[in-house]
Amino acid sequence: MLVDGVPYRTIWRDGDGGVAVIDQTRLPHEFVVLRLRDVGAAAHAIRAMLVRGAPLIGATAGWGLALAMHDDPSDGGLDAAASLLGATRPTAVNLHWAIADMRACLAPLPPSRRAAAAAARAAAICDEDVAICAAIGEHGAGLIARAHADAGGGRTVNVLTHCNAGWLATVDWGTALAPIYRAHDSGIPVHVWVDETRPRNQGAALTAWELGRHGVPHTVVADNAGGHLMQHGLVDLCIVGTDRTTSTGDVANKIGTYLKALAAADNGVPFYVALPHPTIDWAIADGVREIPIEQRDAREVTHITGRTAAGETATVRVVPEGSTARNDAFDVTPARLVTALITDRGICPASRDGLLRLFPERRPAA
Repeated sequence: MLVDGVPYRTIWRDGDGGVAVIDQTRLPHEFVVLRLRDVGAAAHAIRAMLVRGAPLIGATAGWGLALAMHDDPSDGGLDAAASLLGATRPTAVNLHWAIADMRACLAPLPPSRRAAAAAARAAAICDEDVAICAAIGEHGAGLIARAHADAGGGRTVNVLTHCNAGWLATVDWGTALAPIYRAHDSGIPVHVWVDETRPRNQGAALTAWELGRHGVPHTVVADNAGGHLMQHGLVDLCIVGTDRTTSTGDVANKIGTYLKALAAADNGVPFYVALPHPTIDWAIADGVREIPIEQRDAREVTHITGRTAAGETATVRVVPEGSTARNDAFDVTPARLVTALITDRGICPASRDGLLRLFPERRPAA
């Protein structure tokens, strides 16, 4: 995607033996590129959310293992790097998918061949993610085009999204925002309601920033405004991303997604979830009981960071001294509240049968 006219991915191999990423904690006020030199830096980038979004976390883990194999390609080095990266964040299944994929590629090889193979596979994971997200965009854009046609083709389509599931959350294009970019680029008038997404404000800081850079009309709203907008006919459809999807269609996404799905169901607004196939966890069926929910630092709730009128970045406390806070990073939306899943292979019902229709290779052997 473009940043001030310059095409960027969110992660790439730099010319000095390291890996470059965009520091998302500095957006929207500063665009800063960081160099990751070793697996420890990659792990820190994931844990501290310098990079975030399930697909990008997986891609970063892939490059983290590549950096580790450059420094120590032994079996012990591979095991240690995989363990370090795997412990960074619990909810996004792409992290563990990428680590398992890289290990399957590297473990059979002699140490002398692992560094080159790891770099090649990490680069391939990134290229595959771009292709996957582009396909999600193609499939999902049809839903926006249909909404436009259903409205008579004479008005803007209003889409509500939550958190950031754009190109900043992937290697390029995004998941939930990919259909919006495709529709916008094809000339369909589309406007996006951007949930601010407390407590880390990924909507206000990241989604609004990248939509603005691409020229997509959008409006930031308080997290609690979505239901009100739906009641008044101001939302044609919702599209969100997911960090983990069960084999039965339950979806874990940024905290607050479940409430949007409830409001959408109450108001007859279609609620779509966009996901790349590595986000599907085929091993679990009950998302509410089986998906691990990350508990993050309470300071993300009690404090907020922004830019002052003087142009300085400042963090301030927004709750009384002595008040405690709880910070569940994700919630689970049951499949019954999801209108359909938008995948790289097409659109399907949020159900085991729906997913297996698109991914027949996952059917149990007879």
